[in-house]
Amino acid sequence: DKTNTASSVWADTAYRSKANEDFMEKQGFVSKVHRKKPQLKPMPRHIQKSNAGKSVIRSRVEHVFADQKSQMGLFIRTVGITRATMRIGLANIVYNMRRFLFLERMNVSA
Repeated sequence: DKTNTASSVWADTAYRSKANEDFMEKQGFVSKVHRKKPQLKPMPRHIQKSNAGKSVIRSRVEHVFADQKSQMGLFIRTVGITRATMRIGLANIVYNMRRFLFLERMNVSA
């Protein structure tokens, strides 16, 4: 997507390969893909810390997608990218409103 200005790619270890890393480098992306554990060796401490930091960010994003899929029944079956974009945009607005109300209730009770 040429309109996306983010340069980082966040993904699980399943997406780490030489071909993918080369592609991301050629396209000007920064790889934030988890590193795999070396075979028959313990995971180095610095890689564990790096993966943990990446997991925090990925989990925040994945929870939003999971909520939209389960609570809102978000499954895109539209003809055309414009309608799909509108449906996703509305789902994002609903999620943000629900999240805001939840945080407001938490703030009042605290």
